[in-house]
Amino acid sequence: MNELVAAIDLGTNSARLLIGFRDGKDLIPVQIKRHITRLGGGFKKDTGISDSAVERTINALHDFADLLKKHRVKRCRAVATSAVRDAANGRKFVGDVYKNTGIALEIIDGREEALLTLRGVISGLNNKNIDYFVFDVGGGSTEYTLANGKSPIFSVSLPLGVVRLTEGKSCPAAMDEKITRELVKVLADVEKAGMTDILSNSKLVGTAGTATTLAAIHLKMEEYDYGRVNNCCLSIDDIKKMYFELEPMSLEERLKLPGLEKGREDLIIAGTLITIRTMEIFGFRQLSVSDCGLLEGIILSI
Repeated sequence: MNELVAAIDLGTNSARLLIGFRDGKDLIPVQIKRHITRLGGGFKKDTGISDSAVERTINALHDFADLLKKHRVKRCRAVATSAVRDAANGRKFVGDVYKNTGIALEIIDGREEALLTLRGVISGLNNKNIDYFVFDVGGGSTEYTLANGKSPIFSVSLPLGVVRLTEGKSCPAAMDEKITRELVKVLADVEKAGMTDILSNSKLVGTAGTATTLAAIHLKMEEYDYGRVNNCCLSIDDIKKMYFELEPMSLEERLKLPGLEKGREDLIIAGTLITIRTMEIFGFRQLSVSDCGLLEGIILSI
């Protein structure tokens, strides 16, 4: 068995740590930890990441650093995505993280994020040899990748993160207008690239917090169960029903729903709208949910 390695995915809404053994092509998890840090909360174009978000995130990464020491991990790849790459103070933040925790963050672009996500998603799917259209709804951006099995043939990163939309738009209708406008452009690009037939014959897979939360709500989970969420299938009617139940609720009422994690109660509306419009615009009636994604892709790249 190979040495113990680790991956950190620092996103716009959450920070996640995975420690495990690489055994050939397989991954054997040892510990998984997550903190909702809302790194993109209070983000401003001119100043970037807010001081309170920096403090929350460094506290979470201190916890991760302690776990890395506890498990004597020698190799760790830590990546930062949308919030850090878009922030005016992103480089300073990376330096502050290293100074305070010893964790060396690597800022990756949207394309690499999409490709790493695809690698992670494929690792957890039942059938790895068909065409897939994978989308990863994050806090600051959403990535779309059309793939022939493990090989990506089209990829794009859009400014459609759930934190970005929730804090930047005044109401669901304004979010919806932005989402629809961006996705129509992507569909046009797919058509220009001559990939319409591949898209129409592919399987839609959603990964990250929105997709897994929708699955957990649908399954009425009191406690999150990876085994039931991974490869769970949701119809567009299932998702629309959840949206119309969630949208009029107060934040407190949403938190009473089994499957909805604290910290996502305001963000779930934007994420569900992205999911519904993705299915409608690209012509899908079914969504397969993957619990694996960017975090697993990072550790498999080590």
